[in-house]
Amino acid sequence: MVSFGRVNTVFRKQTGWLRLGDSSACSSLKLAGSQEEPSQGKGPTLMPGHTSEGPIVESFVPGLAAPKIPDGEKVDFDDIHRKRMEKDLNELQTLIGAHFEGRKKEEEELQGLTDRIDKRRSERAEQMKVRAEREKERQNKMAVSVVNRFTRRCLRCDLHLRRCPDTLGTKRPTEREKKKKILNDRRKELSIDHLKEDRLREKAEELWEWMHQLEAEKFDLQYKFSRQKYEVTVLRNRVSDHQKV
Repeated sequence: MVSFGRVNTVFRKQTGWLRLGDSSACSSLKLAGSQEEPSQGKGPTLMPGHTSEGPIVESFVPGLAAPKIPDGEKVDFDDIHRKRMEKDLNELQTLIGAHFEGRKKEEEELQGLTDRIDKRRSERAEQMKVRAEREKERQNKMAVSVVNRFTRRCLRCDLHLRRCPDTLGTKRPTEREKKKKILNDRRKELSIDHLKEDRLREKAEELWEWMHQLEAEKFDLQYKFSRQKYEVTVLRNRVSDHQKV
């Protein structure tokens, strides 16, 4: 195997770099044969294996030639660098465009998701509103049903008590007596002789409010009476219909 030092020395010899003063390179090479070339003309006598330029060195690596730059157009490194920079710039612009395009799609998807959430939230609120209204109607119907059942039960008890007055052990007061008792409880003595003007006005306002309350109670009682009368009539008609069947 040829050492790297020998190859380097041969290469330097072939390219004109080897000089006689380079003892380290000459020591690693074989000298050529000892035949002496005949001297031509006048000149100094040379040692065998030497020329006027130096010793003749035999190459240990035949066929190794000095590298040459190929003939033709000159290589424009600035143009290559510029093209590479343009290519890198185009790739960077492509990546930036793809990034912004992906970001735009993500923003559109996010906006669509937000719109769907808002739509779902509004639909949910509308559903809750409708459900609350239905629940309120159901509660009202239930309250009316309870009141009707309680009213019918009271009517049945009243009818039963009317048919069996002796079972109570005491005589029931008549409607006239009830009315008289209620009026006696509500009537109060009106003593205004010792009152002053301001106190009289306050008393008049108090009496007006009391009368307004009485009128409201009267209206409620009349409506309740008419409602109960209607229910009694309906119940009697049903009873008569069942008896006919």
